[in-house]
Amino acid sequence: VQLQASGGGLAQTGVSLRLSCVVSGGTFHTYALAWFRQAPGKEREFVAAISRSGTTTAYTDSVRGRFSISRDNAKNTVYLQMNSLKPEETAVHYCAARATTIFDQIGGRTPQTYSYWGQGTLVTVSS
Repeated sequence: VQLQASGGGLAQTGVSLRLSCVVSGGTFHTYALAWFRQAPGKEREFVAAISRSGTTTAYTDSVRGRFSISRDNAKNTVYLQMNSLKPEETAVHYCAARATTIFDQIGGRTPQTYSYWGQGTLVTVSS
C-alpha cells in the first residue's frame, strides 16, 4: 500500500490550502484515514480523521471549524481542506490509513493506530 500526499507549499497567514493523498495498492474503501502533522522539533500530532464510510469525522481542537477532511472512494483520495492558516501550523503533513471492518468510527487519534503512511507534504505559513 502506498500513500502519496501533495498540495503543500508556501502560504500566507489566513489563506487556504487543500492537501490530497492518493492511496494505491490496497482496497481504499476498507480504510479509515487520517492526517497528522509534525513541526520542526516536535512530535507528530493528530489533525483530522475520517471513517471508512465517510460519515464520521474528528478534528483536533485547534483546527475544528477551519479544516475539513473528506474522501472520494472513486478516486482513492483523501483530502484536507485547510482554511485560515496560521504560522504555527507550519509543518510536514502526513496522511495515514488503517484497514478496518468498522464503517462509522474513525481509526484513532494516535500515530500508532495507523499502518500505512505517506511521505509527507510540507506546509509553510508565513506571517
